[in-house]
Parts: sequence; C-alpha cells; structure tokens
Amino acid sequence: MLTGKQKRHLRSLAHHLTPVFQVGKGGTNEQLVRHIEEAIEVRELMKISVLNNCLEDPKEIGAEVAEAAGAELVQVIGKTIVLYKRATDEKNRKIELPKAAK
Repeated sequence: MLTGKQKRHLRSLAHHLTPVFQVGKGGTNEQLVRHIEEAIEVRELMKISVLNNCLEDPKEIGAEVAEAAGAELVQVIGKTIVLYKRATDEKNRKIELPKAAK
C-alpha cells in the first residue's frame, strides 16, 4: 500500500510519460492484463489511456486492471490511469520511493 507522499512522488514521475496501452470499446480482457503485467515489470510506472468509445468508468477499469496485474493504482485523472508495481528483478528497479513516515 502506497502512502500519500509516495503517490505524489509517483504522480510527478508519471507526468511526462505517454500512455503505453489504450482501453477501447472492448474494455479489459485477459490479453490486455497479461501485456500490462509484462510491461510494468520492466517499466515499474506506466500510463494507460481509456478511449472515448469505452463505455466503462475509468476508475473501475483502473481498479480492475491494478488488481489483476498485481499493481498499485496511483491515480485516475480523466481518462488516464497511472499504475505502479515494483520490479521483482533488481536490474529493472529504477524508481526509489520516499520512505513512509513512522
């Protein structure tokens, strides 16, 4: 679970990213989730955009994809979803999160 300070840090890092995946009128499916899992393992932080022709709510899509991919939902703003998952492989770890307050 991310703290508010950690989420703010991740949002600032994600600001300049371009969306890697798009969710269209078909919504989410197993293939999309699998591709997100593979990509987030390498990137750690990614944006996903929800297209205008998608009938589902972006907040619901974000929560669903985050849970299915084992990632943390950082932010849903408009039709853009930001996900974070710490890389399991040491060489792929690029993001250092601020320490949680005690």
